[in-house]
Amino acid sequence: MDHDRIVLDPAILAGKPVIRGTRLSVEFIIGLLADGWSEAEIVKNYPGMAHDDVLACLAYARDRLRDERIYPSALR
Repeated sequence: MDHDRIVLDPAILAGKPVIRGTRLSVEFIIGLLADGWSEAEIVKNYPGMAHDDVLACLAYARDRLRDERIYPSALR
């Protein structure tokens, strides 16, 4: 899936996915949400962030998890 608001650039945060035009990583935004921040708090505290950027982070994370393959180990 194409995520036009998310970019991967080796010159920015060692190539981590970030919101276009920022140095805010998808991981950081997902972490804020996991820590209980609301979308409104994120947008208020990080100028340049918009509703669609938060949605793009969630969609990016969803798509990466969808693509993840787990192979159960025979050893337990």
